[in-house]
Amino acid sequence: MGVGKSFGSDNHSGVHPEVWAALAAADVGHAPAYGADSQTERALAALKNTFGSDLDAFFVFTGTAANTLSIQASCQSYEAVLASEVAHLEEDECGAPEAIAGVKIMTTAHHQGKIRLESLQALASYTLAPHRVKPRLLSLTQATELGTVYTIDEIKGITAWAHQQGLIVHMDGARLANAAVHLNCELADITVRAGIDILSFGGTKNGLLCGEAIVVFRRELSASLPFYRKQGMQLASKMRYLACQFLPYLEDELWRRNARRANARALYLREQLVALGAEVPYPTDANEVFAILPPAQRQLAQEWGKAALWDAESGLLRFVASFDTEEEDIDILIDRLRS
Repeated sequence: MGVGKSFGSDNHSGVHPEVWAALAAADVGHAPAYGADSQTERALAALKNTFGSDLDAFFVFTGTAANTLSIQASCQSYEAVLASEVAHLEEDECGAPEAIAGVKIMTTAHHQGKIRLESLQALASYTLAPHRVKPRLLSLTQATELGTVYTIDEIKGITAWAHQQGLIVHMDGARLANAAVHLNCELADITVRAGIDILSFGGTKNGLLCGEAIVVFRRELSASLPFYRKQGMQLASKMRYLACQFLPYLEDELWRRNARRANARALYLREQLVALGAEVPYPTDANEVFAILPPAQRQLAQEWGKAALWDAESGLLRFVASFDTEEEDIDILIDRLRS
């Protein structure tokens, strides 16, 4: 029997009440379809207020779609994406970038989830045209799949090098809000101001029902996206219900409030797991905690807390705190593991 709240993923959490209120407010009368409505217009204005006016944005249903369509708009079929070997688009997209965008993903070793510049330099020299694919896009995951966060300087260093190589830089920002809260900065500071060209901006993991946005800062990449979005079955006819979720998220900074709460709960969970005797191999920068427990406790953590078994060989578990995780939820889980 579970503890009430799941620590398996922030996708397990519900919808924030302010998002439900926004959906209810949008659900009045009739409105033009496919994004020609006032809710979508207002959401686009909110994105420009957050990131800067020089952008294009496209709302989609899922993070997989945001990543895949970003790649499709940026790359030809003979070009490649450079990514960490633990990047979500490499391990958890069921081959969507390869199948839909038709491009090869070239992975590089990571350090605590992050790409190192020296590894990228080796990959970028890979080209032997026309016999091998040509690196074209570099994708960074922020926060990383291991719960760590690239600093602003790290991002700037990587994007500067990438642009010198003629590469486009994409950011998978499914947990971008958690990263910004950890760094105590604005969303723009770790994206457009740090050299990111195209962003998958996530909301589903942080209180939205289902809503992601492809935000394009290098606007020549936008020309094909309306067509790829439709072809990729991501053009919502009733777009207002996707777009309206971003109104409280951005206008009222719900992204910050939710991420701050999730991050704080993750740090509290980390403290309690360490006190329990767990080995915690990675920093807890965002809202994920990775821990190794003895076999009996590991099994109970999976059963009671729905913690995900991340690595079977080492017994590494992933715990994820959500915007609605309470300290009491953590205390219940830890007490059961302790007993």
